[in-house]
Amino acid sequence: MPEAAETPAEIQARIAMRREELRVTLEEIGARVHPTTIAEDAKARVAATLDHTAGRAFVAVNRAVTGVRAQIVSAEGAPRLDRLVPAALLTVGVVGLLVLSTRRRRR
Repeated sequence: MPEAAETPAEIQARIAMRREELRVTLEEIGARVHPTTIAEDAKARVAATLDHTAGRAFVAVNRAVTGVRAQIVSAEGAPRLDRLVPAALLTVGVVGLLVLSTRRRRR
């Protein structure tokens, strides 16, 4: 069966509804492309990236510190002298060589 033709009032109501839908859509588009919204979105992305990068850096540093600590401290927490003494001697030697080198250059 053919559909009944719309009445003028129904057509006007449909047009009014479409206008309202278009108005809402245009407001949403306007809000999305507003410079403040774009800037805030960019700041949020940068902040999220920095948080992610800082988190990864913290994990890497923590892993490195844990690795170094395992090399110089035993599982019980006591210093591992077999590793600390050679490292201390090497450090003293390097510092001594640097001091001697600096003194020779000043003369």
